[in-house]
Amino acid sequence: MQPVFRIAGRRLARPACGRNGSLKLLSTSAVVAPRLHSARVVPELPRIRSLGTRALSSSAPRLSSPASDAASASAIDLGDMVPMDRIRNVGIIAHVDHGKTTLVDCLLKQSGALSGSTAMQETRVMDSNALEKERGITILSKVTSLMYSGHRINIIDTPGHADFGGEVERILSMVDSVVLVVDASEGPMAQTKFVLTKALARGLNPLVILNKVDRPTSRPDEVDSELLELFLALGASDEQTGYEIMYASAKEGWCAHDLDTVAKYVAAAGSADKAGGSMAPLLDAIVARVPPPAGQRDGAPFTMLVTQLEANPYLGKCALGRITSGSVRVGDRIRVLEPGSGAVKEEGKVTKLFLRSGVQQIEMAQAGAGDVVSISGVPSVSVNSTIAGPEVDQPLEFIPVDPPTISVTFSVNDSPLAGREGSQLTSGMIRERLRREAETNVALQIVDDGKSEAMEVRGRGELQLSVLIETMRREGFELSVTPPRVLFKRNPANSRAILEPFEEITIDVDHQDSGVVIEKLTKRKGELKSFTDVADKARLVFHIPTRGLLGYASEFKNDTHGTGVMNHAFLRYDDYAGPIDKTRKSSM
Repeated sequence: MQPVFRIAGRRLARPACGRNGSLKLLSTSAVVAPRLHSARVVPELPRIRSLGTRALSSSAPRLSSPASDAASASAIDLGDMVPMDRIRNVGIIAHVDHGKTTLVDCLLKQSGALSGSTAMQETRVMDSNALEKERGITILSKVTSLMYSGHRINIIDTPGHADFGGEVERILSMVDSVVLVVDASEGPMAQTKFVLTKALARGLNPLVILNKVDRPTSRPDEVDSELLELFLALGASDEQTGYEIMYASAKEGWCAHDLDTVAKYVAAAGSADKAGGSMAPLLDAIVARVPPPAGQRDGAPFTMLVTQLEANPYLGKCALGRITSGSVRVGDRIRVLEPGSGAVKEEGKVTKLFLRSGVQQIEMAQAGAGDVVSISGVPSVSVNSTIAGPEVDQPLEFIPVDPPTISVTFSVNDSPLAGREGSQLTSGMIRERLRREAETNVALQIVDDGKSEAMEVRGRGELQLSVLIETMRREGFELSVTPPRVLFKRNPANSRAILEPFEEITIDVDHQDSGVVIEKLTKRKGELKSFTDVADKARLVFHIPTRGLLGYASEFKNDTHGTGVMNHAFLRYDDYAGPIDKTRKSSM
């Protein structure tokens, strides 16, 4: 009898093995009807995340600013081009579950960007993907904007999981500063170090938010010291280490400059509106400390680096990016330049310009340098391409992302149950779908020799690949997927030496469970770097080969009785650590 698994309410039958012993995934076809919308305002991006969240009060305090009427501007006003010195482009970066998306949600509601929308009653409106809502995580970077004190603040919400670090890397070219959100209880974690490293390397000066300071376990002074040590360890400049630190509770909807104000808000037992608390201090800091975008509008040719691609049911492929120089109008002639070579890939004209505000896409007649917009009219555009005016022949430089570390092989389902639940069955369909994915997800690499039905997919981690597999399954694909394997490479200095990927893993467990965790990770070639006490938990930091983490998550859950927390991020390629023993328990 074949085991039957239920995922998201659907039956998923999986035979024990196929012809080559690989895993067989059979799918039910899930068709999501497109949302109807008007021609003027297109609500495409954010929908609702509801899994594992707490509802924010729909009566959250509105921000009081000298330009309160700008916060409730009409769609036509929002679509107008604003001066460059009144634009602020900022990214929100953090470790997973430190409160990035909740913070953005709170800013949008208090600024009035969601006024008149059903999203005012929802939580975490920036998480629009179905898997994001079900898993309670951010998978894709999202762009939105709001008006505050006569300034347009473009905000980019990013994922927190290390597997989706490519989403963070590619948006850094669009922002002039970042807001680093850190949990006031957990402190800086593995992904905090990763995203901060990328931001500092770009020369960005972060604003630091210690979130969840209203929790009894918060330790803001200790976390502040840990952050300063992290900045210094990463080689931050004097200007970068002079960051402004603020304290917030995104769930309760307030932010403060000092701990005395925090104590007042906490004493109000969650009634932050009565105590006058809001997110205005954070927005004031963004306006004051984030520099306006560099570039020239008048007399400069139009150029824009494509950072993200979107599928619009009416316009086809749309390219999202920040305009680097010049300005563009609907109807202007443009061309697409290949990244690196600068070869002209396509010529066309701008059919639509969109600005994202709150949960809407607002049509614009004209946009200029510093604006973050979506452009339609060049369907062959790809990520990292340059969209420019006809007179431009040199592409813009793009940020290369870190290489993938693991891979799996996708092929057709050859099990006895093939074709019973899915509709996308052939290798050609799978190959085309993977190629489309590689166009939009720069952190994935597709290796196809063109001679076999199988294709190798390379990514950052098991979570990233599992999200891709589940997405394809819901689209009606049936797949055969091999177990993940790490990607080795030769040492450039010594062709006989083999390098393998290492990761830094941070584990918080009860003290009585720390012994078994250390024992098992040591057997998997892990090296213990630190052992500290954080609140009532023991925090273990290991450097371990990626091979040693494959398949460990289920063991870790059993060993810690479900109470342990494990996070990891790519560290570096280093010398091969040797074979890892694989012990198997007896079975019948």
